[in-house]
Amino acid sequence: MKPQRNDNAASSSPAPLKTLGHSTPRIDGVERVTGRAKYTGDVQLPGMLYARVLRSPHPHARIKSIDVSKARALAGVKAVITHENGQVVWGAGSVAGGTQYNDEIKKITKQRRYTFNNPVRFVGDPVAAVAAVNRHVAEEALQLIAVDYEVLPFVLEPEDALKPDAPKIWPEGNLALNARNEAQPNTQRRGDVAQSLKTSPHVFEDRYSTSFVHNAQMEPRAAVAHWEGDKLTVYTPTGGIANCHHDIARDLGIPDEKVRVVCQYMGGNFGNKNQNQDADLIAAVLAKQAGAPVKLEMSRKEDFIGMHGRWPTVQYYTVGVDNDATLTSLKLRGYSGMGPYRKNSGAMGGLELYKCPNVESVISPVYTNRTVSGNFRGPEFPQGFFGAQSMIDDVAYKMKMDPVEFVIKNMSRMSRDEVPYTNYSLDECIRRGAAQFDWKARWRPQPGSDPGPKKRGAGFAMMIFRSGLGQSSAVMHLDSKGQYTLFVGVTDVGAGAKTTMNLIAAEALDVPLSKVTVVWGDTDRCPYSVGESGSRTTIMTGYAVVQAAADIKKQIAEKGLPAGDAVLIASATPSPRLEGKVRSSYGAHFVEVEVDTELGGVHITKYTTVHDSGRIMNPLTAVSQIQGAAIQGIGQALHENLVYDARSGQPLSAGYYFDRVPTHQDAPTIEVTFIESDDGYGPFGAKSMGEAGIILSPAAIANAIFNAIGRRMKDLPITRDKILGALA
Repeated sequence: MKPQRNDNAASSSPAPLKTLGHSTPRIDGVERVTGRAKYTGDVQLPGMLYARVLRSPHPHARIKSIDVSKARALAGVKAVITHENGQVVWGAGSVAGGTQYNDEIKKITKQRRYTFNNPVRFVGDPVAAVAAVNRHVAEEALQLIAVDYEVLPFVLEPEDALKPDAPKIWPEGNLALNARNEAQPNTQRRGDVAQSLKTSPHVFEDRYSTSFVHNAQMEPRAAVAHWEGDKLTVYTPTGGIANCHHDIARDLGIPDEKVRVVCQYMGGNFGNKNQNQDADLIAAVLAKQAGAPVKLEMSRKEDFIGMHGRWPTVQYYTVGVDNDATLTSLKLRGYSGMGPYRKNSGAMGGLELYKCPNVESVISPVYTNRTVSGNFRGPEFPQGFFGAQSMIDDVAYKMKMDPVEFVIKNMSRMSRDEVPYTNYSLDECIRRGAAQFDWKARWRPQPGSDPGPKKRGAGFAMMIFRSGLGQSSAVMHLDSKGQYTLFVGVTDVGAGAKTTMNLIAAEALDVPLSKVTVVWGDTDRCPYSVGESGSRTTIMTGYAVVQAAADIKKQIAEKGLPAGDAVLIASATPSPRLEGKVRSSYGAHFVEVEVDTELGGVHITKYTTVHDSGRIMNPLTAVSQIQGAAIQGIGQALHENLVYDARSGQPLSAGYYFDRVPTHQDAPTIEVTFIESDDGYGPFGAKSMGEAGIILSPAAIANAIFNAIGRRMKDLPITRDKILGALA
């Protein structure tokens, strides 16, 4: 389906609307702040049991035997499962080539991931699970399970894992298999990089690295499973009830209609809640075995080591530049640490930002014996943009150019230099941001030139993020009292999706917000939704809401308003497509830091952001989305890293405190400006936003630190010891 479009609106500012574009409190805000909202952890069912998981203490080991007899005999224990009696393929837990397995998953035999695996491949890999009458009995039962391990050699670093003598995590080796079961790096080439580098008058090389960063949502992770006959209901904090519902059915080998997934309220998603999780499957199997509802809860440490986070990377760049400061060649050789299961692509964004005739990117997703890596808000971009934009910033200095001017000269104004955008405003984001930030006054032409131990510097980064169209669904009812009920399969992962759907419906119907009731978060009541990841919900499900509203308005025109108990029902499942263009959102962040060269501390003194996210649906939540994302990026830049002991393979910094997740005291004032554009696509011109804000922070902060101290910080996080070491 091709969406209706106004060609004259391709780059225009959107006209004001009656409901959209005005700051609106969340429709579930009162329930959340008063404690009336029921999260998964609040679910209580009659006869409910409590489950706990025994996890591997070793980074790599073969389970020779498990003796659960004492645990089973403990009074109050109702079910115990291991790989011997609870073997279920966790399809979303290991994804070849970064593409979720389809229903042919049962035919895939290589490198499957199960809810319980043997051998275990990282500290935290589930070994057994117990359901008991209360939490204390379940914990006691875990202590009674005797596991005989054959400890195996392990490897923690991606480059080490590819050495010929490295321990093999899988029989096929440690280079992750792609969707065709081939051990090949992800390779993209344009032009002739090798020849270009030979003839480029200036060639620069460097290495950058980023760390594993956990999603660190505040809501404790839990799952509740309840069987009624052959019908399974799972309460779980998921950002995609439709995806989770299908995944559970597929993995358990039951029809989709025999599974119901409920998520009325949840905390943050940030990328690791859109599919089903192993907790959902373990709870379901325990509930089946016990013949009672089961709640499985995870501790904060379990969440940090048992759930995936952003993949760590090692990045080697080679950049060729002509005498007039024009990029001639860009080369990236990268390594992504995936943990022992491939849950996503391991890609690195960044090179696509620049106009360059010769580009080569070779990225190897590598298995290691660390916690599994996967999606985290802007999956491949913050780490890739840090490396690429730090490298380009360094090249600009060495070419004796202002980095802003160098980037404006060399940035690509077409997608991968080939396909036009539906509109393009990145240059405007950069120029407006530079003016608001007062770039020329804050940037030091001579890095590290401030007198005294506390030195200031400025840096910036730019961003392009996908904002494509796609399929989703919405259903709308109208009763005789003139009340509309909107059914959408969304949950609210932090961005206010329910409120946004309400706003879009009211605008499309031209009625007050109070005339629209939103029903969400239950697969037995709601239609398919794409799931709240990839910043897709507003664009895709929102467009379905617009189409459902158009359908019901047409019915009203043809039939009139319903009378008595009659109800008009409209539905829409549009599949809009772009033809010959790419749709993206844009942004630029400018940061000033003050670095204490005696103590190594970094203080952000000014943070300015400018974004084009199309029409802003709700300014109240839009501003907080950019601010919250930037704060997460600050954590990645300066604090967070799941540190491992190289000798034992043990994670040392799991949890909020040890991982140094930023708090309110760490958050600077973040200025947010939106350039609203209307390219004629999406619901009222809306574009992606939720992930865009995090992408730029690490690069902008790192570039600002270099400008302040004159030392390039090449490894995230940029901690005090690294700064002091560079200055020593």
